[in-house]
Amino acid sequence: MDFPRPLTTVDVVIFAIREDRLHVLLVQRPAGESEPFPNFWALPGGFVDIVRDRDIEACAVRKLREKTGMVSPYLEQLGSWGGVGRDPRGWSATHAYFALMPAAPAGSPGAVDAQWFPVSSGKVKPGLAFDHDDILEAAIQRLRSKVEYTSLPAYLMPVEFTLPDLQRVYEIVLDRPLEKSAFRTRMLAADLIEPVAKMRKGPNRPAQLYRLKKAKSPVYFARTFNPPG
Repeated sequence: MDFPRPLTTVDVVIFAIREDRLHVLLVQRPAGESEPFPNFWALPGGFVDIVRDRDIEACAVRKLREKTGMVSPYLEQLGSWGGVGRDPRGWSATHAYFALMPAAPAGSPGAVDAQWFPVSSGKVKPGLAFDHDDILEAAIQRLRSKVEYTSLPAYLMPVEFTLPDLQRVYEIVLDRPLEKSAFRTRMLAADLIEPVAKMRKGPNRPAQLYRLKKAKSPVYFARTFNPPG
């Protein structure tokens, strides 16, 4: 029996740290009455190309590269959203991923229609197209939940960084402060980072620089970070 085929897309929630805040990359949809949600902001993504994409993760990698010109060191499948009402063009399903970028480019993203937006309370300033508000909220919750017991923020860091730099990124993602000595002890005991043979010089005393020791997979901690009492 021949069944009608649903529209199949992949969307990617791309996170980076800019200006000491968590940001997400959005793209502006084209104008025109025939376009769904014209001029709305949306997550980067698009239709699966059955010739170019061997699977949905390959589609996510391709869309990420097209929009940023970069390959993310961390990409995780978030979930699937589908239904008759999410796209006016017909029954559609999207497979969502979230990606962590080590540093957002100082200028514009790779695509002319893309822009970084700060994340605040699980939302961004514009209402997003389709059901992308729900997808973004789920991605933020997943990220913050996993940051409690993993080394995911390390994938948001540049190649070399100090321990205070790393702690600050944890605090940005978790949206709360962490105790300095406990954080330092956990990071050094986790076999996550290693010192490099240089120091960062500044107005205060020089700070030791580190880099990721195990970049291919995150480290899982035995317990979560406890909020300060």
